[in-house]
This record gives sequence, C-alpha cells and structure tokens, in this order.
Amino acid sequence: MQSHRAWPAAITVCVLAAAACAADSNDWPRFRGPDGTGVGDANIPARWESGDVRWKVELPGVGHASIVTAGEKLFTTCGNEQSGTQSLLCLAAKDGAVVWKRDYASEAYRHHGENSYASSTPAVDGDHVYACLMQPRELRVVALNHDGSDAWTASLGAFVTQHGGGASPVVYGNLVIVANEQDGPGSCLVALDRATGAVKWKTPRKSYRFSASTPCVFRPKGAPAQLIFTSWAHGVTSVNPADGAVLWELSDAFDARTVGSPVAANDAGLVIASCGEGPAGHWLVAVRPPKESGGKPEVAYKITKAAPYVPTPLVKGGRLYYWSDSGTATCADAASGKTLWQERVPGGTFFGSPVFTGGKLFAVSKRGNVIVLSAADEFQLLGNNDAGEKSDATPAVANGRMYVRTYSHLLCVAAQAGN
Repeated sequence: MQSHRAWPAAITVCVLAAAACAADSNDWPRFRGPDGTGVGDANIPARWESGDVRWKVELPGVGHASIVTAGEKLFTTCGNEQSGTQSLLCLAAKDGAVVWKRDYASEAYRHHGENSYASSTPAVDGDHVYACLMQPRELRVVALNHDGSDAWTASLGAFVTQHGGGASPVVYGNLVIVANEQDGPGSCLVALDRATGAVKWKTPRKSYRFSASTPCVFRPKGAPAQLIFTSWAHGVTSVNPADGAVLWELSDAFDARTVGSPVAANDAGLVIASCGEGPAGHWLVAVRPPKESGGKPEVAYKITKAAPYVPTPLVKGGRLYYWSDSGTATCADAASGKTLWQERVPGGTFFGSPVFTGGKLFAVSKRGNVIVLSAADEFQLLGNNDAGEKSDATPAVANGRMYVRTYSHLLCVAAQAGN
C-alpha cells in the first residue's frame, strides 16, 4: 500500500479537467448518478397512472446493471446466462429502441444465484462509454465511442472471485477508475487514461472476499476532492485521484463483505458505508476523515439496527436514508446518526438502492415493486408501483425521466403534461 502523502494541488487539475470530458449536467453518468450520490432532478409521479410509463421494452439479454445516460442515449449491459456472452448496448431515450449492441464472447462460469453476467453498470462521459467485462480468465475494461465503435480495450489480468463480478467503473476528470477488489493476487485500485486506456496509476490491495462496492467522491470543505473505496480487507480508504496515493484509511471499519457502495455526507464532513453477509447488513458506519495529511480517521457513529448490506445509503438535505435488505427504510440525521423514523415498507426484499428526486425516494424491490416514500422527517408511503418483473437494479434519473431496469426489461417513467 502506498503511504500517506500531502494532498497536492494537482488534484485541482483533475477536477477542472472533468468539465471538459463530462456529459451534460442533466445526465446520469455512472452508478447512482453524479459522484455516486443517488440524487436526481425530476418530478416523477409517486403513483403511476396510465401514460406515466412512457415506454417499456424487452432487452436483448438479462442482468442487474443499472442505466447511465448521455443526452438522448441510454447505456447498460446485458448477459446471456447460457453462453456467458456479455453485451454493452445503447438505446434511444425517446422510445427504448436499441441503437447498437456490442457482444463480447465469454465462457460460462459459475456465479452466485443472486448475481448475473451483467451486474456491472457502465460509466459514460461526453466522448465514450466504459464497461467492465468480468470473467475468470480476465477483467477487461472496454471504451466505445457513442456510435458503438471501438475506442480502446484494457486488460487488468485474471479476475478471481467466488460470486462473479459486480463493481462498476467511474469517470473522474481524465481518468476511468476501477476498483478491482477480488480474491486473487491481482487485487488493486486502478486509474486508466480515459482517452487511451493506459494505466495512469495502480494501488495494490489485499485479496480477501471480493467487493462489489463502487467508489464515490468525497468533497470536504476547503480541501481537494477524494475518492472513497470500501472493502472488508481495507475498510474505508481515501485515495488521491491524481496519483492513487492513500490519504487515510480506517482498516477495521468492517467485519464482513462490502457490496453496497460508500456515500459522502459532504455538509457533515462524513463518509458513510456498510457491510454484511448472507441476507442482512451487519452495520453502517459513519467515518470522520482527518482534516490534515497524515491524520487518523475516526468513527463518528455506527448503526446496527436495520443496516443495509446490498442497498447503498443516500444523503440529502442533512438526512441519511437507508434501506435494509429485508425492506426496512430509515431516515436519520446524517451528522449524528439519530433515527427520525424507521418503518417496514411493502415490496419484499431489496437489493436496489434508493434514489432521491422531486422530494421523493424511489427504491425497487427484488420482486419489482417500485416503492415511493416522502423524503421528509415523518414517514409517508406515497406509492407502490409494479414494474412487472424481478429487479436488482437502481433507478436512473435524467432529463425529466426515470429509467427502471428489471431483469430483462427497461421502463421509462415521466410525469404527463399538467401533472
């Protein structure tokens, strides 16, 4: 592991470069949207009436990957459970029609029954769409132009895992960041040049219990942004985006695997993440990062009741919202962890993470129920909509629409005129 270093102004260069390569500000460019916050900007109806579901299409494959958007194009991945073939596809936002599809042949391999060959969500910017293609022999990162033509391919070597793949790439500045947290000796954090695929930096990681966690961006007040990673072996880790140096680490944060991703409570100066195993979370921990280089992070609070394992928490307006896998939703004060309300919601169990938009929280259950709650200090169930099929994906919000991925279909939901 790399040692602590000063937090250089070079990070600022990376931040400024982001504006040059970013997709439109209304887009949803990665898993859980900008910075991994899960926060969108659209007025989506809580109860879907006839006409609110603008279109529903069958996808040319199955999987659990979520949707990312760039303008009027949507991107996701699909898999073939018989052959192991993985596909990256582009769809038209207006009607869901397939614009192009690229197939990547792969051997069929054993994965967890709750996983698929397409559980990794792509990332997109103004030039390319990026996807992680995971198989035992090789983890490949592919970059395609928006018209579906090849930009580059990077091999990260063998990928050893008990359950299959799941971590998603993210774009930060001129870098494509991949958390290659696996069970083999190739475990590492890696940054690829978004234009060429060349390795810009690589940070070795311990190999212990594959993590499906996707990094988020923490933006401390008055200091450069940091990339936050989580795993059982390393706990919560902050990395300098400029060179991959570890800024700080709380190595004993977890006692189990990390599947849900970390989130930043920037206003409270905290990073929040969870761990678990089997059907439930063990705990959710809020970490207070050090204010100076070389300082030690501290645990601000730890929550054990109804903690999430797979669903990723959400922070908005000083409130922390989280869904347990068994279907208990909680609203807490983000700064202190104090519970404001905690209620069991309909829909069964959950793997999909909540998103916030228009003052409401949306989360999709494994049965395919889209549960809508008021994002307020009092519990209020606003809607329970049937997406028609099982789902492990998280909704995407872009350009006034919400996209809900089920196992083999995609729905577009938007308010009708006058609503």
